Amino acid sequence: MQRRGDVLALVQAGGQGSRMDVLTRERAKPALPYGGVHRLVDFALSGLVHAGLDDVWVSLEYQVTSIDDYLSGGRPWSLDRNRGGFRRIVPQTGTGPATESGFAHGNGDLLLRMSADLESFGARTLAVCSADHVFNMDLAPVVEEHVAAGRVATVLTSEVSKKDASDNVVVLAGPDGTITGVESKPARPSSGTVATEIFLYDTEALLATLYDLRKELSGEQDDGDSGIGDFGEHLLPRLVETGKAVAVPLTGYWRDVGQPSLYLQSHRDLLSGAVDVFDHPGRPVISHWPDRPAARVRASGECRDALLSPGADVAGLVVGSVLGPGVVVEKGAEVHDSIVMEDCVIRAGAVVRTSVVDERCEVVARARVGGEPSGRVVRDEDLVLVGRDSTVSGEVAAGARLEPGSDA
Repeated sequence: MQRRGDVLALVQAGGQGSRMDVLTRERAKPALPYGGVHRLVDFALSGLVHAGLDDVWVSLEYQVTSIDDYLSGGRPWSLDRNRGGFRRIVPQTGTGPATESGFAHGNGDLLLRMSADLESFGARTLAVCSADHVFNMDLAPVVEEHVAAGRVATVLTSEVSKKDASDNVVVLAGPDGTITGVESKPARPSSGTVATEIFLYDTEALLATLYDLRKELSGEQDDGDSGIGDFGEHLLPRLVETGKAVAVPLTGYWRDVGQPSLYLQSHRDLLSGAVDVFDHPGRPVISHWPDRPAARVRASGECRDALLSPGADVAGLVVGSVLGPGVVVEKGAEVHDSIVMEDCVIRAGAVVRTSVVDERCEVVARARVGGEPSGRVVRDEDLVLVGRDSTVSGEVAAGARLEPGSDA
């Protein structure tokens, strides 16, 4: 077993999350709820903690205050300690070359910006996780095998359709798992094996590669951009050239939920029983739970194939949906195929369908939000997104986007 300090873990929770549109105007994407009571960042933090990693850094860049209170200095994951444990990393300016300050230009570039801190910490191995993926795998054996085999990189992979693979980094590997090639968001992917953005790096090899890439690429870019970009563009291909980068299949459910359609689809998966991430008593998905009373379904209420969070109060009809803490669905109101977040109120006679309704929204009596989707697979154009603190009193067509604070 690795000693404390031999492995440093990093959760990359920065970035604007622009693909989530109005849902991330005022919050960091990793702070988005999942399954009602969890947040996306829970999966990475829980996986790393259950692997026995005591030193976990969380890199934040966008809307830091929206997630800071939730992280609570690492306390929910027992990472608050006097030595080591949780550390929050935020962008700094004026501390080094232009290519190492300000906001990162990709998750590979971010590692370069953190290189001085990584070198100073001195851990032999660096574990890196994205914070917008849903998974729950035992990472401890993967860490042990990575170190014992002397690899420069271990990439956890998952199998998806070739259509979905075009939005990801495709990993090509031989029978023994040795990675032979990488395709970054290819138009015509060679396979459906994609990187899950869970990596293990030999820290020394990683830093040397980052410095080499900076020398080669930074002169071609605008000020402040090293040119390294995301990990699939230059970093991983260069590490693959060593012959010591290996792909390891991730076990269990995995999904990147960084797009609205994928976010709703993963909740559909959860309701259908296809998501196993909460099925492991020995490594629960640890969360900063809301202090709410139990959910209530009143005599007139009916819930079918639904998840209700603490404090929810249902007197209407809820079908195929997830209700966040404190959501109220009044008598005669209907919610279908939707995610309704914390403290929303769906008034009597209102209907919400195939939508994501952000926190503290009110859908007034007899309003109509969304419509029947055009097919079984969720598409962004079928999905209504209602920004937080909005009031909806009319009819909102499928595919609409309401900015936070809207009055529609």
